[in-house]
Amino acid sequence: MTLPRFYPIFDQVAWLERALPLGVTLVQLRIKDREAGELRADIRAAIALARAHGAALVINDHWQLAIEEGADWLHLGQEDLDTADLPAIRRAGLRLGISTHDHAELERALALGPDYIALGPVYPTILKQMKWHAQGLERLAEWKRLVGDTALCAIGGMSVDRAPGAFAAGADTVAAVTDITLNPDPEGRIRDWLRVCG
Repeated sequence: MTLPRFYPIFDQVAWLERALPLGVTLVQLRIKDREAGELRADIRAAIALARAHGAALVINDHWQLAIEEGADWLHLGQEDLDTADLPAIRRAGLRLGISTHDHAELERALALGPDYIALGPVYPTILKQMKWHAQGLERLAEWKRLVGDTALCAIGGMSVDRAPGAFAAGADTVAAVTDITLNPDPEGRIRDWLRVCG
């Protein structure tokens, strides 16, 4: 399947309120450490907001709430695969993205027939501590050969300047987080991303 080339990831619904009116058509809501009632309310609000703007919303991790609230997309990390009810996720019709960092994880992910595979961190990232070093563009190109027709997402340390290299290496979509959220002009940066990914 064809994914939009720009894939921002945000930890608050307020970011979606800023990004979606600018023309973002694929976005992930990744919320950690939130009380269950607030989390459900945020997911519900994000789904409504994305649908109002004709955008695809990916819910990170919270597969049960994604099913219950009628989400269309879900993203799972490798640890989440250990506990997620994959048959229930499939029965709900959720499209699925899976994080990978090494060959064993990639093999596991591909066996599940996901809609996209994410590889990261492509570059060093400040978002979270990871045991993996930067994967680099050569690994990204290798992943594209291995995933075949499955969409490939590049994540980790991505910026507007680095996006063209990721696309040249075979990424179908590029995920950005701090390049937007830590920018003094986030809306301007989103517009830059939309231009480079157009």
